[in-house]
Amino acid sequence: MPDDPRSSEPAPETASDDRGDSPTGHAGTPEGSPAERAPADDRAATSADELGNMPPEQAGVAGSAGAEGDSGSGGFSLRNAAIIGIAAIGAVILLVAAFRAPPPASAVATDRLGPAPGEQVQRYLDEARTSLDGVDGDQHWALVSFTEYLTPPQLPAAAEGLRIAGVIQHVPIERVQTPVITVATPAGDEPALKSAEAAAGLVAAQQFRDQRSADIARVTENRLRAGCACTAGIVVRGTLPRLRDLANRPDVRAVQALPADAVGGRFAVSPLLPGSSDTVTPSPDDGPVPAE
Repeated sequence: MPDDPRSSEPAPETASDDRGDSPTGHAGTPEGSPAERAPADDRAATSADELGNMPPEQAGVAGSAGAEGDSGSGGFSLRNAAIIGIAAIGAVILLVAAFRAPPPASAVATDRLGPAPGEQVQRYLDEARTSLDGVDGDQHWALVSFTEYLTPPQLPAAAEGLRIAGVIQHVPIERVQTPVITVATPAGDEPALKSAEAAAGLVAAQQFRDQRSADIARVTENRLRAGCACTAGIVVRGTLPRLRDLANRPDVRAVQALPADAVGGRFAVSPLLPGSSDTVTPSPDDGPVPAE
């Protein structure tokens, strides 16, 4: 069921330069010194002397070998240039294709059911109604928001046989911010009927740092265990025609459906509480907390 828990390591040692060791500390003859140039000069002098002293037929063979070496060097350079050119063209083509190609499709992970904080209630109601448009026969996750809070025994009839995947419990207290608890429910009516008890258990497991929060939690737990009318909405799964029928019930304020490719457990849920009438904002929290 979808829903909405948060050291530093020592700085790494300075990495060595990936170009190799530092050039300092190298032993040997500096580059370009006479010791390094000597072999090339000796070869050049030897070639000239040898060609001058060779019989004509041997001199011709040596000259041909030199010519072939020059020719091979030129051919090698041309081949390198061609390969580099082809690689550059290929890189440009791949770059253009990367910018023009659409991003790969991925599973829906950022969808939400319910209004966003600060959203106008009427705008959300209009969007929820639009979400039910369509002719596909696929199953959709949907949020059903009620006009009034319901008790758990009323939920199976309110869902009209659709699979209930989650129950949203909220104990309304005038000018007191009470928690909104979404209880994931397996298939069947029994988990939905026991959703208030499950929500009370979740509240009881929390720890609070101030007395007011602890008092609010105590009252919330007690009222949920007593079977209060505290169900603000349910998450169901059904086809668009079934969801449209559900939206026509007099006790249903809105039904919002997600696209058919939405993945269960990977979307957020924020209910439209029955008391929200203009803008979705937190309720005031300046009222007294009742004893029970």
